[in-house]
Amino acid sequence: MLLLVARSANVELDLPYPPGDGQEELDRAVESAVVSAPIAGWVGWIPARELSALTEDLAGLGAAVVPLERPRGVQPPTLLTGLGAGRAGLSRTLVDTYGTVPYADVDPSRLAGVAYVVMFGMMFGDLGHGAVLLLAGLLLRSGRIRRLKRLRKTWLFVAGAGLTSMIFGALYGEAFGPTGLVPVLWLEPMTNPIPLLVTALVFGAVLLAGAYALGTINRVREGGWAYALYASSGAAGSVLFVAVGLLIWGILASLSPVIVIAVVLALAALTFIFIGFFVDAGGGGTGVVQAVIELVDTVIRLGSNVVSFARLAAFGLTHAALLTVVWTATTALWAPDWRAAAAILVFLVGNVLTFALEALVAGVQALRLEYYELFSRIFQSEGRPFHPWAPVLAPELHPDSSLERRQP
Repeated sequence: MLLLVARSANVELDLPYPPGDGQEELDRAVESAVVSAPIAGWVGWIPARELSALTEDLAGLGAAVVPLERPRGVQPPTLLTGLGAGRAGLSRTLVDTYGTVPYADVDPSRLAGVAYVVMFGMMFGDLGHGAVLLLAGLLLRSGRIRRLKRLRKTWLFVAGAGLTSMIFGALYGEAFGPTGLVPVLWLEPMTNPIPLLVTALVFGAVLLAGAYALGTINRVREGGWAYALYASSGAAGSVLFVAVGLLIWGILASLSPVIVIAVVLALAALTFIFIGFFVDAGGGGTGVVQAVIELVDTVIRLGSNVVSFARLAAFGLTHAALLTVVWTATTALWAPDWRAAAAILVFLVGNVLTFALEALVAGVQALRLEYYELFSRIFQSEGRPFHPWAPVLAPELHPDSSLERRQP
């Protein structure tokens, strides 16, 4: 029976030791069985969709699957499906490298992937450089380079980052720098940094609003509305975020009623957040001090989180500035003689270096914004990944072997 379970690779056995491989693993698993008279059993987890197939297979061996109710306080392992490696596999990886999504929480993988490529494109906005990334993604998809076949599943992610970079490059009027190859559809980063900065902050505020919304849903699923109401990443935190937005709007537009509403909402939200921190701290004088410290930290972090998205504009400006330097050096060297070759060399080398440096910087910064500013609000608890019991077995071991017949 255990050989069949191992071959199926669909069951995570609850074993009292770290699983291994080979014949010794089978023997150890047999010894860990719960035995009662002529019956031996193992406890484990299996995906619901695989339950009927395993039941049918084990019935032919005289064994059975007995579904059990989940014990209270025990979190099942997470096995999320529906994100194929060719479509959104890397989006799934983005979330998994931060933590395992509990079943109670909303899986933000697809939204995280979209947010990542948009943030990347805003910092890496250049039509020419984006086209290179897009071609690289299509090349990965083709699988023609054998050494890069293991990266094939990332092709859509790379191509998506290239496409958003091309879109922002067209908006900025950048194509391998300020070459004049494309018109400026929106603004030039170097001459209009303030509108770019404001756009980055507004975009960041929208992403944070989405993170708070998902966080509120997750807190409700994790502990009900009572838990979500007092959580800094739940309803109370969402209301505080809205209040800050209304306060800024009221001050800029000189709308006194809006300012009053914002202050009332902020005070209510801060009160609920304080109560939540106070209860978590265990109450008493120490709880009050801890709650006050955490409340101040929450307010400070709220402002710093929004400001953090200014890096979308800052690194977009850096990309444009580096390419401006390259283009200025190229035009300064250009002449109808040997200097033309030097100018072309400067243009090529400068673009290659800028591409490599800025692609790395934009990739890291977009990842940082997702992890620290967004995921920290979406996730409060962490699940654990599903690890099926699938030891590497000798080829001669088959489900119909004499070993299988001797096992309980």
